[in-house]
Amino acid sequence: MSLAKLAPSPQAIAELRSFSRQLVRELGYLRSPVAGSELPPSTVHAILEIGMQPGIQARDLAQTLRLDKSNTSRQLAKLESLGLVRRQALDSDGRSTALFLTDEGLSLFAQAEAFGTQQVAKVLGQLDEVDQQALGRYLSLYAQALAQDNPHTLPPQLAVDRLVEGYRPGCLGEIAGFFAPDLQSGGFAAERAMTEELTGFLAGLPRADAKLWLYHQDGHTLGSIALEAGPAPRQATLRWFGVKNTERGTGMGRQLLESALAHADLVFDAVWCSVPAATPGGVRAARLLAAHGFHPHGTVTVQRWGQSRVAQRWCRKRA
Repeated sequence: MSLAKLAPSPQAIAELRSFSRQLVRELGYLRSPVAGSELPPSTVHAILEIGMQPGIQARDLAQTLRLDKSNTSRQLAKLESLGLVRRQALDSDGRSTALFLTDEGLSLFAQAEAFGTQQVAKVLGQLDEVDQQALGRYLSLYAQALAQDNPHTLPPQLAVDRLVEGYRPGCLGEIAGFFAPDLQSGGFAAERAMTEELTGFLAGLPRADAKLWLYHQDGHTLGSIALEAGPAPRQATLRWFGVKNTERGTGMGRQLLESALAHADLVFDAVWCSVPAATPGGVRAARLLAAHGFHPHGTVTVQRWGQSRVAQRWCRKRA
């Protein structure tokens, strides 16, 4: 049973406004430069978003940053002049371009990520696990509420009929390509381990305790999510979840996740997911998971595809 929403009291509004101002101050967003760079906060924010979504287009960057087209164009022009961002044509006439960080931009991105990770780690280190989970939940609720009435948060409409269930020829190689950048340190052994895991899962389909969804367009797989029963009765685990770099920011990941969760709500009481901690991909995944009712459940060291890494555990319980 859901609780009725009450009109906020003047005191609650004043307290939350005060908290918001303090949060901005403490995070250093009023200082310029920020994150140990020589750039203003808005520029560093743009660097972070492009770094977390390689291949993002200018219109999607504007949506993410809550900026209009002209402000975004000026921001990008400045980043290009500084040698931090490059454009890559997406079609033959060059009308659509994808944004990528240059080597210098990637260096700044890593510096800003380390700065932000250190800030958050310092805060979480002062809290016990229960308070860490509560903090994540309530900040997520606050962010979602702020975003609801913001027109910039509405993603482009995707074709529902391109979301298909089950294996399609060619999907194995394209799904593997989503995760290839994460395997560079592991070399061939890591790539082989990943391919073997994907092949084993796909070879077992269809089966009652596992599902695969693809975003399939013109014979190509642009995104995928896989769900499997376990680790406990009436629980499930997201085996993998990824989209092609050029499709990030389009709402495709959201649509895939919502399809998997709609099925999970019919069959399971809880869904678990582990995402790499303090990496661009992990940050993107964490944002999306938090926006769909997942809550953090601590970190674990996992062995996957021949590599050891620290992962954040997330869980979503059926309402």
